[in-house]
Amino acid sequence: MAEIIVAWFTYILVLVTLLPIWRHEGWWVRGLDFPRFQFMIFALILFVAAAMFLDFSSYKAGVLAITSFGCFCFHFGWILPYTQLFPVEVKQARHKDKANLISILTANVLTTNQNYQGLLDMIAKYKPDIVVTLETDLWWEEKLMVIEKEYPYTLKCPLDNKYGMHVYSSLVLEDTAIQFLVEPDVPSMHALVVMRSDIKVRVHFLHPAPPSPTENLRSSERDAELLVVAKSVSDEFSPIIVTGDLNDVAWSATTRLFRKISRLLDPRIGRGMFNTFHADFWFARWPLDHLFHSGHFTLSYIKKLPYFGSDHFPMLVELMYDVQHGSDQEGLKAREVDHAWAERKMKEHDVEEEDVHEPGK
Repeated sequence: MAEIIVAWFTYILVLVTLLPIWRHEGWWVRGLDFPRFQFMIFALILFVAAAMFLDFSSYKAGVLAITSFGCFCFHFGWILPYTQLFPVEVKQARHKDKANLISILTANVLTTNQNYQGLLDMIAKYKPDIVVTLETDLWWEEKLMVIEKEYPYTLKCPLDNKYGMHVYSSLVLEDTAIQFLVEPDVPSMHALVVMRSDIKVRVHFLHPAPPSPTENLRSSERDAELLVVAKSVSDEFSPIIVTGDLNDVAWSATTRLFRKISRLLDPRIGRGMFNTFHADFWFARWPLDHLFHSGHFTLSYIKKLPYFGSDHFPMLVELMYDVQHGSDQEGLKAREVDHAWAERKMKEHDVEEEDVHEPGK
């Protein structure tokens, strides 16, 4: 009986392990990219169960144990870069020069959440240079007006469809634009941020819709938006930051493709997962809120902030502009096949890198 139970669970494990390798864009496939950590734990439990309860005089027991251990190793390989067992991709800042520091707080507020005071308290406590809010509607816009004295430079796109977005900055914003790159009701924001040292940083704020049975049935819309922005920054030599709720996990093939095409760095590599969603379920959390940057920056700190009623935890990242110290930082490198894959995804939605507003050009 034990062998039958372990066998059936192992078959399920193999299925959810192999399906995401398929590049099918259906939500029921791409959604399996998310819980790789949970699948890893499931595989470990099955391996231990096989070792404890199966009779290894039967070759089937050995096959089941080896299969579950193989699945464990496979999933662990995907999440390994987001543990402290892996070398960091972004160097730790060697000093703090306020003129060359930039801090960004990203918060998906959850439109129905009314604990605006919790967010205001965090802003007052951490005093980020830029506050990015997602899922903000007119009600949230009104509640956040109180910070505009300290954050006078703003971009506002209140929406009732859970894709509203607001940017509040204490640093000067130039050459700003609000765009709907792929979907007519999903905005992105683009700007030049002028640091205290007068260095100008090209920043893109994104929140593409996820693949799900209640949103987009396929991941193609999300993928196209991420990749067209990646393509637009890939040949830039100026400082760049891309941040937001990307509705994709850090270890997915699509996010890895974004990193390859954009040539941007991920400060979480070698430091941790920083799981921001789902805030209400400790057993089902994934890193959905991201910040990527060019090699001009090193990392001052990265923090997942406390719960304030949303289904996301806010994320706070502070970067140091230090070209000399960061000059030898390297991320993932794109191959010809990666560029071809990205082009196919963009072509599917008839979007090109020229469609993306390029601040400063």
